Amino acid sequence: MLGKRGAPCPHPWAALHRAGLINRVLAPSNRRLFGDRCPPISLSCFQTPRRIPYSEAIGQEFRPAKVGDSFGPTWETCWFKVELSIPPAWAGREVHFVWESDGEGMVWRDAQPVQGLTKEGEKTSYILTRSMKEPEPHSLTLYVELACNGLFGAGKGSMIAPPDPDRRFTLSKAELVVFNRDVYELLMDLEILLDMAQLLGEENQRSFQALYTANQMVNVCDVMDPSTFPAARDLAAAIFSQRNGESQHTIHAVGHCHIDSAWLWPYEETIRKCARSWVTVVRLMECNPELTFACSQAQQFEWVRSWYPGLYAQVQDFVAKGQFVPVGGTWVEMDGNLPSGESMVRQFLQGQRFFQEQFGRICSEFWLPDTFGYSAQLPQLMRGCGIRRFLTQKLSWNLVNAFPHHTFFWEGIDGSRVLTHFPPGDSYGMHGRVEEMLKTVKNNKDKGRVNHSAFLFGFGDGGGGPTQKMLDRMKRMTDTDGLPRVQISTPDRLFSALEKESSQLCTWVGELFLELHNGTYTTQAQIKKGNRECERILHDVEVLSTLAVARGGAFQYPASQLQRLWRLLLLNQFHDVLPGSCIQLVVEDALQYYAEIRRAGARLQEEAVQSLCRELLQPKAGNTESTLVLNTLPWERTEVISRTGPAGTETLGMSNLGVAHIPEFLTGAETTNKEILCLSLPWGGFTDEDGSIAMENGVIAVCLDVMGRLTSLRLVDSERESVPGGCCANQFALFDDVPLYWDAWDVMDYHLETRKPVTTLLKPLEITLAGGLRGSASFSLQIGESSTLTQEIILDATCPYLRFLTQVEWKEAHKFLKVEFPVQVRSTNATYEIQFGHLQRPTHWNTSWDWARFEVWAHKWLDLSEHGFGVALLNDCKYGASAHGNILSLSLLRAPKSPDAMADITHHQFTYAVMPHLGSFQDAGVIQCAYNLNFPLHVVPASSARCPPWSAFSVSSPAVVLETVKQASPRGRTVVVRLYEAHGSTLVAWLQTSLPVQEAVLCDLLERPAAQGRLPLEQRGLRLSFTPFRVLSILLVLRQ
Repeated sequence: MLGKRGAPCPHPWAALHRAGLINRVLAPSNRRLFGDRCPPISLSCFQTPRRIPYSEAIGQEFRPAKVGDSFGPTWETCWFKVELSIPPAWAGREVHFVWESDGEGMVWRDAQPVQGLTKEGEKTSYILTRSMKEPEPHSLTLYVELACNGLFGAGKGSMIAPPDPDRRFTLSKAELVVFNRDVYELLMDLEILLDMAQLLGEENQRSFQALYTANQMVNVCDVMDPSTFPAARDLAAAIFSQRNGESQHTIHAVGHCHIDSAWLWPYEETIRKCARSWVTVVRLMECNPELTFACSQAQQFEWVRSWYPGLYAQVQDFVAKGQFVPVGGTWVEMDGNLPSGESMVRQFLQGQRFFQEQFGRICSEFWLPDTFGYSAQLPQLMRGCGIRRFLTQKLSWNLVNAFPHHTFFWEGIDGSRVLTHFPPGDSYGMHGRVEEMLKTVKNNKDKGRVNHSAFLFGFGDGGGGPTQKMLDRMKRMTDTDGLPRVQISTPDRLFSALEKESSQLCTWVGELFLELHNGTYTTQAQIKKGNRECERILHDVEVLSTLAVARGGAFQYPASQLQRLWRLLLLNQFHDVLPGSCIQLVVEDALQYYAEIRRAGARLQEEAVQSLCRELLQPKAGNTESTLVLNTLPWERTEVISRTGPAGTETLGMSNLGVAHIPEFLTGAETTNKEILCLSLPWGGFTDEDGSIAMENGVIAVCLDVMGRLTSLRLVDSERESVPGGCCANQFALFDDVPLYWDAWDVMDYHLETRKPVTTLLKPLEITLAGGLRGSASFSLQIGESSTLTQEIILDATCPYLRFLTQVEWKEAHKFLKVEFPVQVRSTNATYEIQFGHLQRPTHWNTSWDWARFEVWAHKWLDLSEHGFGVALLNDCKYGASAHGNILSLSLLRAPKSPDAMADITHHQFTYAVMPHLGSFQDAGVIQCAYNLNFPLHVVPASSARCPPWSAFSVSSPAVVLETVKQASPRGRTVVVRLYEAHGSTLVAWLQTSLPVQEAVLCDLLERPAAQGRLPLEQRGLRLSFTPFRVLSILLVLRQ
């Protein structure tokens, strides 16, 4: 076979070896990207441990610096003053300022940020001019703000290792250069052609056409003679201009920059990451008007608005042009499992309101690409917040089972459905390469059903965002035969196309469970406890403040203070903070925010109580002290309460949501400051010869061995035993906990093979409080090598559950502590509370989908029931759990060493409870008991003036939970109440209130009135219709 001029023609694929020659041609071309170079006239710097504003930085004393110097340690900031002079000979040339260091930098010019510089994010130059013209300044001064951390923090030895506190960061390059754009464009052409040649495969003729075209370009091109470049580029253009057929798959490319609001760096550094990334995007948009950029997290917009107002104004301009696209609708990209239902509502409420106020629109897509699983209640919450579309990709990380879809309808526990899309490339940080485009099409599990998919490009996690090179790659693939059609698009255009093709899509019902990272249900227990406590505090402050407003007087609802506190709580629900997968600096910040919510919340609560109960709190001459009890839950409660003061007991008729008054009378000599008040019922307890203790309160009877384990747990009336013969409940177990890589994130299934019961007794069980209204016994155990656990087991009069007040001094490494309750119940499914409802998960491991859920999450309770009987576990701050066979387990503490070497090494206090019950958990009141455990009654010293019990709200059905009472914003004397159906049933319930309501209207979760949503005010109250797990919100307009 002869080629041109009779030369022998080799086998076509032998030509691919010519790629080696092509690469040898590319190498000198790469070196010719930059022409002449020029160092700065002067370079000076100053260093500070603080992150300071530009105005403060430029007033500091700068000292001489040079390329090659190193700076640090970690988390310091260096400000550089760079004086430049562009040589006159560079007239007409494109001039860049090149800066390379292993820290993250930002260029400031004329007091404004103008360019992010991050070597790891392939951004090492700032374009001074595209073509140097005479009127442009040849001399200028730039400032570079250099953070002494990398794109992914400063892990010592690996990315997720704890930060190296002594790392130094080197400045390796700072110079002016001439940029040869013609060389750059030629290189981009060759890159795409060679990728096509290598990736399309021998069976595809386009791979040969691309290869031979690249070969011809090398023949035509003389790298030393730029005049030969246009002819070479024309050859490439001919290939790129050959179009696809109509059936070709369309990829919707959207710029993106996933920025973790905190992770391997603290919150404060994230503010600068946002600025560095977004200013880079703005520069790209100025040169590429087709570029679109999807950006989530209202908190990050607020940070930039507050700290970089000039940059924010530019962002607003590009939002108005449709290029900078706010998405998500939430305050942060929160964890998808652990926040309460109300917290999730507030994520959307705060986020959507911010976007509406700042940009005149709410988001139509929920955007959560990197969260560790997705609650089955999310579809209903999305729909209630004006969102019908959802994008994520995290389930591509599943360790066991490949998720079967990329585009589908997701149906929640109430039946709400949202159109859901996983980018088939299984990433939110693509680079625009041919390989990624081909993977997007090949990997798509819904080929044939839909012909459109998302492609999110840009450096992410630590920021960075898109680059010019990514855009230039995709421009060459806009509609090139042999490759999928690539168009720069928006989330709205993508989902609109998918909606048109949605008739054949499948539906996934229930949670989107991530089969990985299930250690995050337990890691950093103090953060989990802070979250649960602060959710309760804000709930109670809102209830009491709303009632104080409704009762009249001068009290003002603390709307702005509550918004500030809610935003702190929502920020801490970010998906690397609440899960505990963050460095120690972030943990410290988060705990400080919780402390602030507790402090400010206590003050707001006290102010509301003072207004609500002012007459009852005023001491009067000659009156003895009494006690006022406030109940912030919507059902009657009869509980043992404690207060400091003179002793007294009385039968209490507790109100529904509201207050009850307990007068005082003396009962005899005091022996303690802490006296018990409540319904006086007998409590019995005795110690056996073997050290075991039996307790009974008329509802349940328990027997505890010397190590605090339950050997018997019975319902008194039924004699039904809960603990199987030969077994012990409340058994602590310690496991080895060494994940494959993601230390704080993962607990692997093989940890179950290392179970060691905790049996080392430090202090045997003994009665600590006997008789009367409360009985308790305590003991202490040695846990592992150096940890201790002390527990007080408490049984109150009339209480249907047994409480375990637990304190642990935890000093372990790579250990996992659980408590186990084997129960005499047989069921193939256990029930777990989730946001505004519950779901079932199997107790067996029949399939890989079953055993992949060896560790799951729950909120306040989990239950294992058979017909007529069951046992529930309640808790006040734990989330990790499991139910395998007949053993209920609660996950208590972990001890990972990365990225926080000190994770959980501290004192812990928490409470859990066990509740046997007849009938279903719904009929037995498990849901209400779990609320009671988490929302203690408020006990307030008061005057002895008589006060009849007062109830603000009551609901006719125990299946309906009144979750939230708050003021509507910004509607003055309008109250929002939120209720949900908790049993999984269809019913009509009546909401009664003593508030002066003049109008009631159904509204959505954004508090927008529903069309035809007006509710008649009837004698029985408001008639409300519920289907299983439905969430209803109502606006109550109060009379003046």
